[in-house]
Amino acid sequence: MKIRKIMVIGAGQMGSGIAQVCAQAGYDVILYDISEENIEKGMRNIEKNLVRQVEKQRMNEEGKEEVLAKVTPSAALQDASSVDLVIEAVVESMNVKRDIFARLDEITPDHTILASNTSSLPVTEIAAATDRPEKVIGMHFMNPVPVMKLVEIIRGLATSDEVYKKIEEVTKAIGKMPVEVNDFPGFVSNRILMPMINEAIYTLYEGIATKEAIDEVMKLGMNHPMGPIQLADFIGLDTCLSVMEILHEGFGDDKYRPCPLLRKYVKAGWVGKKAGRGFYTYD
Repeated sequence: MKIRKIMVIGAGQMGSGIAQVCAQAGYDVILYDISEENIEKGMRNIEKNLVRQVEKQRMNEEGKEEVLAKVTPSAALQDASSVDLVIEAVVESMNVKRDIFARLDEITPDHTILASNTSSLPVTEIAAATDRPEKVIGMHFMNPVPVMKLVEIIRGLATSDEVYKKIEEVTKAIGKMPVEVNDFPGFVSNRILMPMINEAIYTLYEGIATKEAIDEVMKLGMNHPMGPIQLADFIGLDTCLSVMEILHEGFGDDKYRPCPLLRKYVKAGWVGKKAGRGFYTYD
């Protein structure tokens, strides 16, 4: 089975980025979202990224138009009936993802692979909502998708070798580097990254240093391109909290307990750059 047509579920920052890289690789892409406003915003994000590529002379105007023509916006999940691969990139909620996968299981052809861009939730549990767990897999892209090379590929308990190989091929075709990991909370990337961010927030909470000082220590001392407090703002504090809660619940270990200051900021709606305010303020 050759993958020719892909549906991306969710037209947010991650979903639009995934749609863009798939279209640039020559795949026909349907960008689906339940919200027309989100679809329009997602399409604008793709166009804005491509314009930037033209300005940097990495792509010509004709190439930009060809990529845009490969992406079809849709507010009808039923359009998944014609695709070979679905990549889901919605909110990090098990209930939401299981509901979508159960519906996709009914709509899509038997050969269609169902992939989730989950950053921390068990792929095995998502797959259990379908009658094709062997065709369910995790594809965890990094943000921003057009720039970052890594894709964690997560096998569920039932994921077949054939499906893994097919997703590995697609990942390479879209210019990314696939890395295989097993189905444990947080996988590899977030199991290591999020506790570091959480600990950085604890050092701020305990008054050990200012946020600027904490970020400078990690940038200058550890050669990180961005400090952990600022990175948390860019990821979204609500996302950071969600991942820490999944780690805490999944492992039952208090070393994953979310910092109270992180909870406080999320409750205040100060969830980072996307809200205009997190630990830092943004225009």
